[in-house]
Amino acid sequence: MTNFSRGQKGKLADLGVGTSFAVDLDIGAPGMAVDVSCFGLDSADKLSDDRYMVFYNQLASPGDAVRLELRSGGARFNLKLDALPSSIAKLVFVAAIDGAQTMRALGASSLSLGNAVRFPWSGSDFGDEKAVIVAELYRRDGQWRFGAVGQGFNGGLAVLLEHFGGTQAAPSKPAPAAAPAAAPKVSLSKITLEKRGDKVSLDKRAGAGFGRIHVNLNWNRSSIAPAPAPAPAPEKGGLLGRLSGAVSGAMGGAMAGRKRSGGIDLDLGCMFELADGRKGLVQALGNAWGEYEGAPYMKLDADDRTGASSNGENLYINGDQFAQIRRAIIFTFIYEGVPNWSATDGVVTIAVPNQSPIEVRLDGGGSQMMCAIAMIENQGGQLQVTKMVEYFEQQGRTSAHEMMDRRFNFGLRWKTGSKD
Repeated sequence: MTNFSRGQKGKLADLGVGTSFAVDLDIGAPGMAVDVSCFGLDSADKLSDDRYMVFYNQLASPGDAVRLELRSGGARFNLKLDALPSSIAKLVFVAAIDGAQTMRALGASSLSLGNAVRFPWSGSDFGDEKAVIVAELYRRDGQWRFGAVGQGFNGGLAVLLEHFGGTQAAPSKPAPAAAPAAAPKVSLSKITLEKRGDKVSLDKRAGAGFGRIHVNLNWNRSSIAPAPAPAPAPEKGGLLGRLSGAVSGAMGGAMAGRKRSGGIDLDLGCMFELADGRKGLVQALGNAWGEYEGAPYMKLDADDRTGASSNGENLYINGDQFAQIRRAIIFTFIYEGVPNWSATDGVVTIAVPNQSPIEVRLDGGGSQMMCAIAMIENQGGQLQVTKMVEYFEQQGRTSAHEMMDRRFNFGLRWKTGSKD
């Protein structure tokens, strides 16, 4: 891999980079919220088409030419340059701090083009700027080129948007039925539920449901120092000893074959109650993946069985069938790694199409194995999200699952599960 320094440029063809590759941003920002974005600019360096700004509230451009995968500590942009229209002459990759900190507080960071090029940078390169233009890909003489920029920028993401000529959506109000369709505008808003009990309610769009609701859990997978090993249990130990329990014995062999990474591995799940009174559990443990088109209208993404995916854990809720859902508690448990929630730096994002994403951070907690993160409820047709962030540990023979069930009064029937 070739290391670039600030200001260095090169043709992609000379660097051995094709037209489809990944751009990885790894940012040393412990305890800070950093938003990464890609601006697709025209020949005048302006965002003339807002659909080509890819960020947390718009994860892909038309044709998937640029697609963003968010992860703890950075992001990956998957690029297909041949899918970009000729009107897009440049892709600019930026990072902006959300909060009181400035760029100087960042640690060692880098941007990489596949396995070909790496541009290292850090907070020591900057002062009190709130954002940085990290790098750019641009067309010149019919060829794509890469430039390592590393330029600090006063102001955050909203100011960057204005700098590039983009337009930000105003707070939404219902438009008259006969009004012509307006050109899309970028909404930079996101909602962070700060304190336990904080709520936000979303209305369905006129004439439609909520669409495909995406619940994403991401966290810091870094290794942490192991705790002193406990005395061996006489029969069943490890995770199953602390986390024994499932609805109607649903804990099957889902854990078998998962790869141990040496870091922290979290599993996402939900406990649900439907409008007709049916209740149950969706989680990887026991292969209880759920269903999207049919009841319970919630499905866990079962693609990753290693715990190593940079996309974290994902649950999808059929928002067009939200009338069939009464409530769901979104939870996670530590499948692998020392129970230390402060080390996970976990965050759940609930993304509803055409609405501001809702963010809940897993703050607090100690050595417990399980965390009830957020409650999603149907309140008269509105989708209400409440921050819970309550932690549970097994008490005697009562599993953490059952302790959480008792707390939220789902009334499920529990019995000890096994891997067989």
